Amino acid sequence: MAKEMLTGNAAAAWGVRLAEVDYIPAYPITPQTEIIETIAKWISDGEMDAGFVTMDSEHSMVTAAGAASATGARTFTTTSSQGLMYGFEMLFTVAGWRVPLVMVNVSRGLSAPITLGPDHNDILALRDTGFLQIHCETCQEVLDSVLMAYRLAEDDRVLLPLMVNMDGFFLSFTREAVEVPDVEKVRSFLPEYQPEHAFFRAGQPMAQGVAVLGGEFYSYFKYQMHLASQNALEVYREVSDDFERIFGRKYGTIDEYMMEDAEYVLVMTNSFSTLGKAAVKRARENGIKAGLLRPRFLRPFPEADIRNALKGKKAVAVIDQNISVGKGGIIYSEMASCLYNENSRPLMLSFIGGLGGKNISQEEFDLIFEKMIHAEDSGIVGLPHLLYTKKEWEGIKKLKEIAGRQ
Repeated sequence: MAKEMLTGNAAAAWGVRLAEVDYIPAYPITPQTEIIETIAKWISDGEMDAGFVTMDSEHSMVTAAGAASATGARTFTTTSSQGLMYGFEMLFTVAGWRVPLVMVNVSRGLSAPITLGPDHNDILALRDTGFLQIHCETCQEVLDSVLMAYRLAEDDRVLLPLMVNMDGFFLSFTREAVEVPDVEKVRSFLPEYQPEHAFFRAGQPMAQGVAVLGGEFYSYFKYQMHLASQNALEVYREVSDDFERIFGRKYGTIDEYMMEDAEYVLVMTNSFSTLGKAAVKRARENGIKAGLLRPRFLRPFPEADIRNALKGKKAVAVIDQNISVGKGGIIYSEMASCLYNENSRPLMLSFIGGLGGKNISQEEFDLIFEKMIHAEDSGIVGLPHLLYTKKEWEGIKKLKEIAGRQ
């Protein structure tokens, strides 16, 4: 099948079109607006049959999307950064409704200071909402993940909303060769949604989103959400196998690159992992047995797959493109809790890099490998590192001088 040059945003739109979504409430925000512009044009031109409504805010948008999903409509919406934060309250509510809404988040750093470059504090702020999360490296992966997201979220063993994430600008506006699947093949993988849990029928009234008074009832429903999220890992294996059988592409809960004999491992997510893979190749040329592990799922967290992949490794460097102010890297903490009870576990180093889209240079990757090897030789891990080059430091000093600050 021929491939098309698509941006990450266009790939997301194609995923929505091929999923034959019924309803899209939308609100624009950079850098995701291209997704809804593309879908709106297709609907206007008669190439896509779906309802499309521009709402008055992201809060209204998420509310409308969750409500539509609760009537049994296959629903999609998308946002980014501050918009995601504006709809934050409703994300918990929609997840509690147990409806299979699929959203795309195009990651962008959070204010203040305001920026347009990507990092992951927006999407990682959602990790306790009940939304499942898939993080993508390439445009093809974005399209494919939207299709897999509906299949997974609509499974009656899961019934939780799902967020597909990509990096703003670095992937949303990057054109790559993408295979757009045939719609009949997609229908064989993702049949029409037949809701059995939440739907709207005049002859069968039901109450949804009811209040529960008493912690024992609240605890029951929250634990059911947790169990459903854990079920998603097993259901995903079936989804992934079917996807590979029909389309020939395989996606696990984690992506492993040169990991088989690796001793020193980088852990990265989303599109900056391509920089990490290039660094692994260079390290291999210099005689370092390097590898890279990219978690695709962050909720549920694929603990068993990660523990298995890191068995026998000497050192792991987690590069967090986020910062939990007052604690450090979010994924480092998740990885540490995942490995803590292992009898034999690798040394773990924490690096913060790529905030607001800051480049991670070859020099910085070289430093990371040096730190891992030194930690293995000495047994001393050291403090977390903020990746920042001398040239960048000189640049900020000049700006401070201009502002009259030392």
